[in-house]
Amino acid sequence: MKVDVPADDGLDAFSGFPVVLCSVGGEKDNIITLALCHVFSFKPALVGIGVSPKRFSFDLLRKSKDFAVNVPTRKQLEAVRVCGTKSGRRVDKFQASGLTREKASKISSPLIAECPVNLECVKVKEFETGDHVWFVGEVVAARRDASYDKADALLYWGDYRVVGERVG
Repeated sequence: MKVDVPADDGLDAFSGFPVVLCSVGGEKDNIITLALCHVFSFKPALVGIGVSPKRFSFDLLRKSKDFAVNVPTRKQLEAVRVCGTKSGRRVDKFQASGLTREKASKISSPLIAECPVNLECVKVKEFETGDHVWFVGEVVAARRDASYDKADALLYWGDYRVVGERVG
């Protein structure tokens, strides 16, 4: 038997959201942990990130022409937590998390060296959706560690998890 629930409680039915570390440059390099990241198109390759206007990275993203989507693994969980709980207004998240800035090949925003996947994105669209703004970027360069295993990628739904058993 199904029962009515508030609309926002209905969103709890989703089994998880991919966790990424978005790095952006500008007046100050910053990292933001995000669980709102989605592929918007394969050709051209477009990736969107949803960011609350309350976040320090929001203004950096709004002013920047580019950003990087860095995919962390379970090995970077502590750094992911640091980047998701500390404010870039007060701390250098690269220093606080122990992550390393890496020069990108086609964008001005830094990459995160420890992440096995780096997507360099040029911002092509921005649109408001309720309490978040989506920044959509065209992936103009991508790097992936040869040993990367998607099963180690982090998901978030109330807490951090990794992909479980394969079914179907």
